[in-house]
Amino acid sequence: MTSGRYPTTSNMAQLTRAGRRRAGILASLSMLITSAFFAGVGYAAADATTEPAKTVHEYTLGNGMKVLVKEDHRAPIVVSQVWYKVGSSYEHDGITGVSHALEHMMFKGTRKHPGGEFSRIVSENGGRENAFTGRDYTTYFQQLEKSRLPISFELEADRMRNLVLPADEFAKELKVVQEERRMRTDDNPEALTYEQFSAAAFVNSPYHHPIIGWMNDLDAMHIDDLRAWYRTWYAPNNATLVVAGDVDPEAVYKLARRHFSSLKPSRIPAQKPRLEIAQTGERRITVKAPAQLPYLVMGYKVPVLRTAEDDGEIYALEVLAGILDGGDSARISTRLIREQRIAASAGAGYNPYSRLDDLFILDGTPAQGHDVAELEQALRQEIQRLSDEPVTAEELGRIKTQVIAADVYQRDSVFYQAMQLGMLETVGLNWRLADTYVERIRAVTAEQVQAVARKYLGPDRLTVAVLSPLPIDPSRPPPAMGGLDNNIR
Repeated sequence: MTSGRYPTTSNMAQLTRAGRRRAGILASLSMLITSAFFAGVGYAAADATTEPAKTVHEYTLGNGMKVLVKEDHRAPIVVSQVWYKVGSSYEHDGITGVSHALEHMMFKGTRKHPGGEFSRIVSENGGRENAFTGRDYTTYFQQLEKSRLPISFELEADRMRNLVLPADEFAKELKVVQEERRMRTDDNPEALTYEQFSAAAFVNSPYHHPIIGWMNDLDAMHIDDLRAWYRTWYAPNNATLVVAGDVDPEAVYKLARRHFSSLKPSRIPAQKPRLEIAQTGERRITVKAPAQLPYLVMGYKVPVLRTAEDDGEIYALEVLAGILDGGDSARISTRLIREQRIAASAGAGYNPYSRLDDLFILDGTPAQGHDVAELEQALRQEIQRLSDEPVTAEELGRIKTQVIAADVYQRDSVFYQAMQLGMLETVGLNWRLADTYVERIRAVTAEQVQAVARKYLGPDRLTVAVLSPLPIDPSRPPPAMGGLDNNIR
C-alpha cells in the first residue's frame, strides 16, 4: 500500500523530479506508481494532437457514483481505479492516520471474499493490484487483461460496502502500520525533517498532520474508529470509478450499473473550510536526528487551481518550478550544483492539484565544504533573481517545449491517464482541465512568472526547516530509503 505526499498529474512535476526524488519525500505518486506499471501499459508515443475529451465518457449511476471511461485501444489491457473523496486532510486530531489504516484493512476481506482472496483472485487472473492514500483521496486499482474487468468490478463493489473489519485482524495490521511509520519516517532523518516542516508550515490546515498519522494517534486507534470512517466515506456517492484501456464505454457503463448500482449511498458530511491562517512572518525550525548529512527544506505558501482567484498564476508557478528544476539545463542544476558547487543535490516542486492551499518547495543537501546556510542563501538568490529579472525568451521556450514532450510521454501510460482523471475529479476539479494543460502552459509569459515570484515567494510566506545531523549509532540499521510515505505494498 502507498501513502503518498504529492500525487499529481502535473507535466511540470515530471520535469522537477530530480529535486523531488532526492529524499523521496517530494516524489510524485503518479511517477512512482506509473513507473511500476510501464512494463505492462507503455506503448509507442501517443499523438500529441489527440484530444482527450473525445475519448473520455462520463456517466453517473442512480446512487451518485461517477464513472469515467477513457478509451485507449493500443493494447488489450484495462486499468480500473476507484477513487474515494477521503484522505488525511479529512481527519481531525486524535484520529490521524485512520484513512491509511483503513486502506490496509480493505485487503482483509468481506464475507463473500475472505482475507487474502482479493489479491489471490486478481493474481490468478494475471492482474496486478494495489492502493494508495493521499491527503485528499484514497484509491484502489487493478491492471488486467480487458476481458477480466468484471472481476475487478465484482471485488471493488463488494468491499465498498461489505468490509468485515475484524478487531483481531486490525490489531495485527496496526502493528504493520506503526512499523511502516518507524521505518519510513521516524528512522529516516530527511522524512522526519519534512514531517516537522509540514507541521510548522501549516498551523490549522489539515495538511499539518502526516498521511500515515502521528504515532500517539496510532497507539490509541480503535477498530471502531475505522468502522465509523468506513461507514461514512466508503459509499458510491463519494466515489469515482475510472476505467482506461481497450474498452467499449457503453459496455463498461452497463457493467458498472450491474455491479455498483445496488449499493446504497451514504449521507456525506459537509466539509468545514479549515483554511490556513494568514502567515505574517518567516518561520524556522531545526530538527536534530542521527544523519550523515544536513538537509534543507524551504516552502512558500501558494494557492492551487481549486483555490486561486486567477488560475493563470497557477500555470505561471508551474513554469517557475520548471525554470528552477526542469532538467539538467535548469537554474538549480546549472548554477548551484555544477557551477558554484554549493549543492550536492537540490530541487524545486509545486503541486497545483491539491484540495487546499499548498506549498512551493525547494530542498537540498549542501556539497562537501559548504553548509546549509550557504545553500539556503543560494536558493534565496535564485528566487530573488526571478523576482528582479524577467525570464529570457529562450529559457521560457525551452521549458514549454519540455512540458509538451512530457505530456506526450505521460499519455503512453494507461495507468497515468486513469489517474489523471480520477485525481482531478476527486479534489474537486473537472477532468477536462487535463485537456487544456499544454495550452495554458504555452500562454504563460515572462511577466507572469516574474509577477508570481514577487507575489508569493517572499519571506513572510516562507517556512524553513534544517536537519542538523547527530552522530549515527553504528549498531542501528541504516535509514529507510524512499522518503516519507511512498511505498508499494
